[in-house]
Amino acid sequence: MSRISILMEKDLRAIVRLDLSAVDCVEQAFAALATKTVAMPPILRLDIPEFRGEVDVKTAYVPGFDGFAIKVSPGFFDNPKIGLPSLNGLMILLSAKTGLVEALLLDNGYLTDVRTAAAGAVAARHLSRKDASVATIFGAGMQARLQLEALMLVRPIKSARIWARDHAKAKMLASGFARDHAIEVAAIADPREAVRGADIVVTTTPAEKPILMAEWLEPGQHLTAMGSDAEHKNEVDPAVFARAAYVADRLSQTRILGELHHAIKAGAVTPDQQFAELGAIIAGTAIGRSNRDDITFADLTGTGVQDTAIANLALARAIDAGRGQTIENDIKMGDAA
Repeated sequence: MSRISILMEKDLRAIVRLDLSAVDCVEQAFAALATKTVAMPPILRLDIPEFRGEVDVKTAYVPGFDGFAIKVSPGFFDNPKIGLPSLNGLMILLSAKTGLVEALLLDNGYLTDVRTAAAGAVAARHLSRKDASVATIFGAGMQARLQLEALMLVRPIKSARIWARDHAKAKMLASGFARDHAIEVAAIADPREAVRGADIVVTTTPAEKPILMAEWLEPGQHLTAMGSDAEHKNEVDPAVFARAAYVADRLSQTRILGELHHAIKAGAVTPDQQFAELGAIIAGTAIGRSNRDDITFADLTGTGVQDTAIANLALARAIDAGRGQTIENDIKMGDAA
């Protein structure tokens, strides 16, 4: 007999929030990626162009975690036209010891939102200056808001700027965030002006051509690119690689679909050029920022270790809080081969 926990989005929102424990959980997973025998296969991607759809499947086994997650993450970008969200998804958590299903996390993408924002906080914690107080966010969607909230967990953010192609949406995010978090937030129409004087810049858009140019960056700034999670997406000018200390979440992955992929294609770096990974910097085996004037650049494309980390956290909290439903699944022993 196998017991399976079923957690809906409402359950998960009640027990997993974007807080320091979520940031620490994701940080632990990145460190494991650098120091332990993590098994993390390449992303499985399915495109359904007829309906502007894409599906990513990510997974990772991380030693030290009781379970491993398999995440299915669809994005169907015409859905808003018929009153449905463009992003959806679920995670399956399986026992790392037996392979039995332990939980179905029907989160509709909520846990991905949290772990993605937490990864941004991890990057800022290890690469930005400790006194960073001014943040700039490119984009005005859910992840833009969450990235700014995440930065406030790890740095003394006192003011922020929002730039988006849709300036009305930028103004809406800025006013709402300022009201909810009691900091100064301004919507800036000129992206270069938005970058000027910032300590941390985070890009969160689905752009397919660079929206942030190399010459805009200033000494001491930290840049995190979140949006380039598919081969055709590109937010950052490849010339940034000549100015910044580049850090990948997973180098083998960013060479295929991150900002590094576009820099290689543009000839800004060589295909086999070596760079530090975020996990190695966390573990102390690589250097990120060496002085206050360094420009640092984190390329976060999303990794299976983040999903395994947040799924384990969710199940542990659900058990403690008595949330969700539990079903029993009969298992019949098969004949030995």
